[in-house]
Amino acid sequence: MDDQNSLTKAKEQWARARRGGEEREVFYEGDERLPPGQHLVETWPVLDLGIKPDIPLSEWTVTIGGCVEAPVTWTWEEFLAQPQCRNVSDFHCVTSWSRFDNEWKGVQFKDLILAVKPLPSAKFVLFKSYDEYTTNLPLEACDDDDVLLAHTWNGHALSKEHGGPVRVIIPKRYAWKGAKWVKEITFSENDVKGFWEVRGYSNTAFPWKNDRYG
Repeated sequence: MDDQNSLTKAKEQWARARRGGEEREVFYEGDERLPPGQHLVETWPVLDLGIKPDIPLSEWTVTIGGCVEAPVTWTWEEFLAQPQCRNVSDFHCVTSWSRFDNEWKGVQFKDLILAVKPLPSAKFVLFKSYDEYTTNLPLEACDDDDVLLAHTWNGHALSKEHGGPVRVIIPKRYAWKGAKWVKEITFSENDVKGFWEVRGYSNTAFPWKNDRYG
């Protein structure tokens, strides 16, 4: 626990200093795609709480429940049997780096919604990971064409370091809103703040509004 607390404090310092991980910055002229306070990198820095769950595909599941008509638990095979979507989007980390043109493949959140049929009372979504990390979003933020449960990045299986087998991708929000190693997705009437949100990070996390902290 002490090690995790130290890592949590370290990441908070990275975010406050607006840096993080091993970066290789690239020159970028113009700011039409780059949110305020961000710089462009060509690498993909690794930031986490120091725990990288090793989840065999034979044991991996994602459970979707809460305020839904048809709660479900998908095995890896059942997850891959869902409609698959490819999408290219930019990735913005709160520690100030951005990476353009990431190609993802996975299950579109819109298709997940169709599968579980949220009740009218469902207004929010809470994501929980295999390392016990949590993060939250309004349902309307998840119901977007570019929101995926991704298993592939740039043609390769998502590595453990970057949240594989499956992580959530929500391009219009800072990347901490996209849970790595996703394990549970809960639809709810109420907004339940996640790991970083209760530690002072923004509950909305809009990169283009420089919306980093509450």
